[in-house]
Amino acid sequence: MQNKTFVAAAVGLGLVALTACGSSGDGKGETDSKTVTLVSHNSWAVSKNVLADFEKQSGYRVKVLKDGDAGQAVNKAILTKDHPQGDVFFGIDNTLLSRGLGNGLFQPYEAKGLDQVGAQYQLDAGKHRVTPIDFGDICVNYDKAYFTEHELAPPATFDDLVKPVYKDLLVTENASTSSPGLGFVLGTAAQYGDTGWEGYWKKLKANGVKVVDSWDQAYTEEFSGSAGGKKAKGDRPLVVSYASSPPAEVVFGDPKPATAPTGVATGTCFRQVEFAGLLSNAANVKGGKALIDFLIGKEFQQDMPLNMFVYPVVKGAAVPAEFTKYGPAAEHPETMDPAKIADRRDQWVKSWTSLVLK
Repeated sequence: MQNKTFVAAAVGLGLVALTACGSSGDGKGETDSKTVTLVSHNSWAVSKNVLADFEKQSGYRVKVLKDGDAGQAVNKAILTKDHPQGDVFFGIDNTLLSRGLGNGLFQPYEAKGLDQVGAQYQLDAGKHRVTPIDFGDICVNYDKAYFTEHELAPPATFDDLVKPVYKDLLVTENASTSSPGLGFVLGTAAQYGDTGWEGYWKKLKANGVKVVDSWDQAYTEEFSGSAGGKKAKGDRPLVVSYASSPPAEVVFGDPKPATAPTGVATGTCFRQVEFAGLLSNAANVKGGKALIDFLIGKEFQQDMPLNMFVYPVVKGAAVPAEFTKYGPAAEHPETMDPAKIADRRDQWVKSWTSLVLK
């Protein structure tokens, strides 16, 4: 996951991901265009043959505009909603969903095949302004080698992270600019409640947590356990990332390791669901609808895990063996009602910023 996922690092390790430019963005006069433009975060990726199948079957050519981390991409999409950069936005998640819906970012569309998507992921089921595409778990990852060398057990829970033995070891992302950073904050709010999460973050700050702007910076530069972090001489053996990051380290390892070099603190996970939506004032509405149908089709759903390191939401879609072996989904992740996120998110982020960054 965007943003959010391992793909940014994977590209640097040899994954060939699709890149392209945006549409004209004037939002008018292109309803019959044979080009459909997808706006997404930097972690978007798809196998070339899978995308080629869609283009051949639909008759549409796909352009992709990658617009930074998920939080940045959503904010920009809202600012440009009257003259959107594309037709479909992919990568808004349950932590930011209410912001997009509240700003009228999407127009309704009930995708073909939606009945095959698990009901637990359909957070806008009554109005169909967005379509669930994938899910993943935001969790603290740890560098196995570091903890072995220091004869120290890795942390397993939120409570563990504030213990003195883990002082100055954790790096996380800014909750105001990064979806995994925000997800981690929401996980602590779910764990400790409205009256306890701020006290927890005071302890975490006192224990030396480091905050950087993006997942890419945290994982590929600061984290000592990732391939990128090793090259960058990162010195933080704990990072907020995803439960699916360890299998990515195996898949893209050179040479490929026999076991994952990183692990997951399973008591620190927050469930993230990503959506796609047809942008309001989209130039190519027909093409946008066809693209959303493709995103919840089984071909894309089964291609997605080893490209974006997230889990499919369509029933019966196969999950790669690497996921079940090296990065299974969390059994008991923290979750939160979208209505509560909508009601409290902005104040939580404001309070978190004052507590941690000032």
